[in-house]
Amino acid sequence: MRKMREHTIASRAATAAHLRITGWRDTLVSRIAAKADRGQTSVEYLGIIAVVVLIVAAILGTNIGTTIYDAITAQIAKVAK
Repeated sequence: MRKMREHTIASRAATAAHLRITGWRDTLVSRIAAKADRGQTSVEYLGIIAVVVLIVAAILGTNIGTTIYDAITAQIAKVAK
């Protein structure tokens, strides 16, 4: 009876330790993943901003901005007639 009781106590202790370690590991992994996501989001926003800046620079640096403006104005003038 005593051996069975010791086995049960040891089994409960091992189970409790396993649950604590598993919980700690899951918490750690979720925190690391959350930090990685935040960094990834920042890089994605930076990439979008860079693309927009390049598009604006291309429009301002060439005559394409004027061409687009003239085309839109012409279409508006057709609709207004």
